[in-house]
Amino acid sequence: MDPVSLAVWTLTVAVAAGTILALWHLRAAEGVGRPPLAAGIAHGSVGMAGLIALVFAVRGPARGLGAGVGSFGSMAAWLFAGAVVTGIATLLWRRKPIAMAVHAGIAITGYVLLMAWNALG
Repeated sequence: MDPVSLAVWTLTVAVAAGTILALWHLRAAEGVGRPPLAAGIAHGSVGMAGLIALVFAVRGPARGLGAGVGSFGSMAAWLFAGAVVTGIATLLWRRKPIAMAVHAGIAITGYVLLMAWNALG
C-alpha cells in the first residue's frame, strides 16, 4: 500500500472514531456515561499514526500540482499536527467542550484537504 493510501485510511479510521466519541460525549448530557479515557487515547494513537504516514506521503513525489492542490497534503499534515496538540489539550483540560470543538474543527479541515489532495493528486 502506498503512503498516501495508508495515511488516508488510517486518518479515516481516526475521524470515524472521533465522530463516534463526539456523539457519545454529546449523549452524556442525556444521562448516558461519558466515553472511556481508553477510547480517546486509542483515537489519538490512530490519529498520530495517520499523521506519521501523511508526513511520509508528503515527503514523497509531488502530487496534485496540475489540479492546484499540490500544497494540500502539507497543509493537511500541519492541521492534523494542530489537531494532535488540541486533542492533548482536550485530554488535559478534562474534555472541555470548547477544546473539543476547536480540535474537531481543525481535524475536519485537515481531513477535507487530505481528501481533496488524494482525489485530485
